Amino acid sequence: MNKKVCIIEDNTPNRKLFAMLLKKNGYEVVDFENATSALEWLRDSAIDLILLDILLPDMNGSEVLTHIKELPNHQNTKVIAITGFSSITDKEKFLNQGFDGYLSKPINTTTFVKDIEAFL
Repeated sequence: MNKKVCIIEDNTPNRKLFAMLLKKNGYEVVDFENATSALEWLRDSAIDLILLDILLPDMNGSEVLTHIKELPNHQNTKVIAITGFSSITDKEKFLNQGFDGYLSKPINTTTFVKDIEAFL
């Protein structure tokens, strides 16, 4: 069975790059450019992993994480922060907020899929 990944990222080139890399490696991908439409879709959908940008136009990633974890069908869904905030303290901050993992942008295209597989 293919793993299904949800990408929530407002930067179109980044979103398309993440999706292309994952699809090329057999993942099913759904992607959204804002939190509102993603949360609406997630309410009734099953997913294995969510890649969540921290700076979105309609709310920040930490707020989105809270909303995701309030959804009955996503309390155990892994949510990975994917962000340009890339210091050691940023990573600790996001993990302490409840994210299951952290990837900094720009991503390493050669290790990206392996990084995702490690979270699954």
